[in-house]
Amino acid sequence: MKIIVLGAGAWGTAMAISAARHSDSHAVTLWARSAEHAVQMQAARSNARYLPGVGLPQGLEVRSGTVPDAVAGAGLVVVATPMAALRGMLGALHGCTAPVAWLCKGFEAALAEGAPGLLAHEVHAQVAPGLRAGVLSGPSFAQEVALAQPTALVAASEHADVRDTLVRAFHSPSLRVYANDDIVGVEVGGAVKNVLAIATGLCDGLQLGLNARAALITRGLAEITRLGLALGARAETFMGLSGLGDLVLTATGDLSRNRRVGLLLAQGQTLAQAVDSLGHVAEGVYCARTVVQRARQLGVEMPISEAVVALLDGRLRPAEAVAALMEREPKGEGA
Repeated sequence: MKIIVLGAGAWGTAMAISAARHSDSHAVTLWARSAEHAVQMQAARSNARYLPGVGLPQGLEVRSGTVPDAVAGAGLVVVATPMAALRGMLGALHGCTAPVAWLCKGFEAALAEGAPGLLAHEVHAQVAPGLRAGVLSGPSFAQEVALAQPTALVAASEHADVRDTLVRAFHSPSLRVYANDDIVGVEVGGAVKNVLAIATGLCDGLQLGLNARAALITRGLAEITRLGLALGARAETFMGLSGLGDLVLTATGDLSRNRRVGLLLAQGQTLAQAVDSLGHVAEGVYCARTVVQRARQLGVEMPISEAVVALLDGRLRPAEAVAALMEREPKGEGA
């Protein structure tokens, strides 16, 4: 299969490496927006900027240029840009006949005051509804996938051929890919867990203990589920890889950028300092407000996410955010 991965950040590079190692001998191309970056990677056979220390397989091609030229003849196109760039990339794929899958997790920022921030499949419906498309998501750090450490992902789409193509492209002894037709649930889980990981990093940074961490993760999963159900997802999706699995990984894993933001805020750094120190995008920072806005529009209560937004906006200090959650009125667990 000819596979084109659009976006040479850490995650795009890792998935290109994984596909290039596949026993089916896929022909894989990693496309970089910057011609200079592409030349550097091709020469060094590594992505020193975003995935240092991991070599590129011999058969993996690196290129730049126009998107239409890059995807010509592809059997699968994988969009590995941040959420903010998805709309433009899908627009550039107008007329593409190959299955398309995106890797980004989050809500797009609202394009106008009062408009809802959109999930990736909603952006797709607006920009390029003719594309047969879906998402590849789940609990995964780029570095571990690139090193062929055991990982499980979920391929979600309303189109069976898109799900099947993603399984054929990436399923391997080190990477299991499960199919799911609940794209709403998969995307909600992938988006909101980033916000909750900031809260859990804050909890750990303040040394509140393992009890507090467990409570945050559990109640965070309840928030994800409430929002997902309001958007039309199925409840069982949130007990799977893109719900519970991705939340646990991102909230507790030391490679999590969103968790790192919470840890740094707890240490007294400003949001700008915390984000600048990462060197990569932390999607939870950029979509937290949109998550809360969408929840409010739907009448969904998300107190942990609300506290994270107040923290990011500077309306609450770290200890105050925790106090605001602990001082809420008692209620039934299922409420």
